[in-house]
Amino acid sequence: MKKVSIVGLFTIIFLFSCAQVPVYKDAATIPAQSEPFDVLKDYGLFVKPVENLPPDFIMGMDISSLIALEKSGVVFRNSHGDPQDIFKTLSEAGINSIRVRIWNNPFSADGKGYGGGNNDINTAIEIGKRATQWGMSVLFDYHYSDFWADPSKQQPPKAWKNLSFEAKTKALYEYTKKTLRMALDAGVNVRFVQIGNETTGTFCGENNWIQIGTLMRAASQAIREIGKKKKKDIQIAIHFTNPEKAGEYERYVKILEKQHVDYDIFASSYYPYWHGTFAQLAEVLESVANLSGKKVMCVETSYAYTYDDGDGFPNTISRDSMVEKPYPITIQGQANVIRDTIAAVASVGKAGIGVYYWEGAWIPVPGKTLEERKTLWEQWGSGWASSFSAEYDPKDAGTYFGGSSWDNQALFDFNGKPLPSLYTWRLVRTGAKTTVQPDSADELQIRVRLGDPVLLPESVTVLMNDGTKQTMPVQWETFGNRSDPSPDYGKPCGINNMPFNGVADYLVFGSVVSGSEEISPVRALARISVVEKNYVDNPSFEDKNLSMWRIENIDGVTTELFVQDKVSDAKTGTKALHFWSKNKVAFRVEQTITGLSKGLYKFSIQIHGGDAKNPHMYIFAIADGKEYRTETTVDGWRNFKNPVISNITVQSGSVTVGAYISCDPNGWGSLDDFILNPVQD
Repeated sequence: MKKVSIVGLFTIIFLFSCAQVPVYKDAATIPAQSEPFDVLKDYGLFVKPVENLPPDFIMGMDISSLIALEKSGVVFRNSHGDPQDIFKTLSEAGINSIRVRIWNNPFSADGKGYGGGNNDINTAIEIGKRATQWGMSVLFDYHYSDFWADPSKQQPPKAWKNLSFEAKTKALYEYTKKTLRMALDAGVNVRFVQIGNETTGTFCGENNWIQIGTLMRAASQAIREIGKKKKKDIQIAIHFTNPEKAGEYERYVKILEKQHVDYDIFASSYYPYWHGTFAQLAEVLESVANLSGKKVMCVETSYAYTYDDGDGFPNTISRDSMVEKPYPITIQGQANVIRDTIAAVASVGKAGIGVYYWEGAWIPVPGKTLEERKTLWEQWGSGWASSFSAEYDPKDAGTYFGGSSWDNQALFDFNGKPLPSLYTWRLVRTGAKTTVQPDSADELQIRVRLGDPVLLPESVTVLMNDGTKQTMPVQWETFGNRSDPSPDYGKPCGINNMPFNGVADYLVFGSVVSGSEEISPVRALARISVVEKNYVDNPSFEDKNLSMWRIENIDGVTTELFVQDKVSDAKTGTKALHFWSKNKVAFRVEQTITGLSKGLYKFSIQIHGGDAKNPHMYIFAIADGKEYRTETTVDGWRNFKNPVISNITVQSGSVTVGAYISCDPNGWGSLDDFILNPVQD
């Protein structure tokens, strides 16, 4: 089918759906749902109700990519699989607010969209009007950039790039006032406006909080003036991320107060695979609410329901991702995350006002081949970035442009049908139960030395969909696939051959045998790391006993220096030696190995981290009075460096190996996999 035919067919379906949309003058009086909600229906989920949830608690979703997806031919459906306006489906599921990002001018000089939905003010208004028709409030997320703004990049719009700071402040004020007026005049029920996106230290090209505060005050002034003129109570939110970092949110509260920023809501991102536990989120939001006297909410969260990739563009969460997984990557796991995020925010009390799920509808565009989908991403901006974005963001979007890395975190399947987890937004008020059955098996982490056999267990721990656990037999496949970054990535290898193929990582799958033909088999997964022979004891800090290690916090200056159990920061296993400091970082870690045979040895570690200005980092080995060193550094999360010292001569049978790490305040990172082995056996 030609692209024109797909779009034409969708247009007919869409117009038919919109013809049935009720339009209300006063959005506040609209019923919360479009049809009766069947609380007795089995949604295939266990959902524990959130007690005392306020009736006006925000159950929100960011669907900024919607218009670009629809133009690309995506058709959203109801639970029966029939085409249906997505806003009707969301309303039925309990969604009562829509978030949409706004970029100033996400287009090239010749009108080519940068992608990510091509979300300028006109697109935001189009989405906002449809949301308002279904009785939903709208949150405008101003990035004050022409493309993605997040902690790693906060570029000013092209038109403001060469302005003086005073002129940029005026331009930001006028742009905010003009675009917000446009939306309100168009009938959009803008209830919230977010000034900036994840502004953790940079905003609109400025990295000094005096300038950032000035820009934020200008935006607030514009919003207040328009709200007053239109007699509209518009709540102002300031958005931060990384709630897991101790003391950071409290620091931002004090900065905003010092800069006299006028705002109503302290907003946070929270992705459970990156940002700590639900308990930590609840604790920090309560602390912020008490300290600031402001309301708090979570404006971004999500979770994967499958490891499958729907469009051929790599996903943020995949089987290769070494991240925290508080729940299994299943529909039930996704529902649990939604429920627990809502509960965390609601636990704050009256100040905790709501949660938005990020891009819950960013599913694959049509196309039988990757090339067909690439054409749609480029034409309509329905991928995360197009090649045209290179003129504005050449190092990131312009290099890694493509499709959706979020399709397996959507609340719709790859064909546009709502997942049962979408209805969690309404089920948290009533609770839900279903038949108890296996949901997932624990993922295993297995380390095997070169030459040793791979021994897989005959049974695994299985998590049931009600949260209980059982031990069940497992049948493993006889081969695995290479999973470490290398030219052989994805290449199959027999399990018995893995220890003889060199240092490598593999994924091996199995099927859990439940004993019931009525229950679908659950897949088991073993992550196998084949490692070199190693004379370092407890080399990756997995054992609780650390007596073999000497960890010296030099002059006590390093704020955080401990073994952290966090899989996303470890190279192998789940633990690594973590460091971060608000002061100077300075520490030394070492271990002495004895009883070695005479000969040549090599020593290496794995290290990653960031924000390490003026670094002085090296690994060392001391043998027979001689010290060997290799310099290293850190340049990003999970960009593991592997410094190696070769040809260490050992005559006495003893060697001390370790690492010295020093850098300016706010440097952070993790050390893992200390390996000492002979150059020749």
